[in-house]
Amino acid sequence: MLAVDTSVVVRILTNDDPEQSPRAVALFERERIYLTKTVLLETEWALRFSYKLSRETVVCALRKVIGLQQVEVETIGVVATALDWHEQGMDFADALHLAGSTKAIEFATFDEKLIQLAQRLQAKGIVAV
Repeated sequence: MLAVDTSVVVRILTNDDPEQSPRAVALFERERIYLTKTVLLETEWALRFSYKLSRETVVCALRKVIGLQQVEVETIGVVATALDWHEQGMDFADALHLAGSTKAIEFATFDEKLIQLAQRLQAKGIVAV
């Protein structure tokens, strides 16, 4: 299994580099790939802010790559929940933090917008500091 960096995932999803994109595709075709949640977090950021892609397009792209047969994802359940919440308006980083906090009784934040959105999405255990 081979872990890959954000740059490789971005090349796969954007096909924007005539040299690197085909190399990234070939890598995904010949290797079993491991994606960390931090690589997915950085990929989401790059696609939305550097490439100016919509939230919907980014969520679709990330679901596509994590759904590939040869791809294994760190804490896939956490990532899947975070993508669901992100699709419904939550910041992806916040969604990963909250979804990944299942061993904690509560998740404390000063972010009122996050609290309101988490409550609307019925995410359990979020509290204001």
